[in-house]
Amino acid sequence: QVEWPSAKLRRTILDGSDFTEANLSHADLTSASLRDAIFTKASLDGACLRNVDARRAKFGLANLQGADVYGADLRGIRGKYAVWRGVNWWEAKLSDSLRTSLEKRWSKEEAIRWRKKHIISSSLDDVLEDD
Repeated sequence: QVEWPSAKLRRTILDGSDFTEANLSHADLTSASLRDAIFTKASLDGACLRNVDARRAKFGLANLQGADVYGADLRGIRGKYAVWRGVNWWEAKLSDSLRTSLEKRWSKEEAIRWRKKHIISSSLDDVLEDD
């Protein structure tokens, strides 16, 4: 079981890796290659998944709460039963079936409200603590 919270994994090639039940909370996976990787029951809350190539990856029962998936290629993934609360999924490349499922369960409007409340306020707290 992988325990890499806040890991810096930008531009890494992790195709086919098994991250079942891994802790990758707040990890930076920007532009990583995650094709066919397994994230079943993994914790990816607050992770930066911008521009990742995660085609055909498995995210079943994963926690993606608050993750940033801007520009990510998530076509063909398994993730219908993952936690997508506060994820900007509409800014990623998705299969039509996953997009339809997410629109029903995790609406864009709800996600935007959640992101404004949790992500922006926590960023402000970090700035205030630095003073």
